[in-house]
Amino acid sequence: MRLRPRQKTFVERSVAALASRGNTLGVAPTGAGKTIMLSAVTGEMIGDGAKACVLAHRDELTAQNRAKFQRVVPGVATSVIDATEKSWNGQVAFAMVPTLARASNLADMPRLDLLVIDEAHHAVADSYRRIIDRVREANPDACIFGVTATPNRGDRKGLREV
Repeated sequence: MRLRPRQKTFVERSVAALASRGNTLGVAPTGAGKTIMLSAVTGEMIGDGAKACVLAHRDELTAQNRAKFQRVVPGVATSVIDATEKSWNGQVAFAMVPTLARASNLADMPRLDLLVIDEAHHAVADSYRRIIDRVREANPDACIFGVTATPNRGDRKGLREV
């Protein structure tokens, strides 16, 4: 799958920010192709043996993220953590937040190098925080990459702490 010029710029800037500053929030408007861009960023960031997890809060987003990733970054093994399947076998796992946030599932989570949060404006919720805390506990050097169209929350809770 070929990226449009503005998507390529988003990916390049996101990868550079992750490399130089660590945790990064990518903001793009609805319809910009955030799923394609987060897939490309993930593909760029998972070098030799690196392990990543892409979080989403709904089944449809988890399935969409995985399908797009497989088109954007073919040949990389993927797996799913949701209500019906709980596999960390892929280099990139696609996880449902409500499922992964359960203590028993968090205990099975391997050391991650990259955590990608789709619809990152939700990341201040307790379920996301449990996942983020577990990722940081297992690997303090893990990068967190959030993507959203709406970085300003109605409740004024900031994403900076995440």
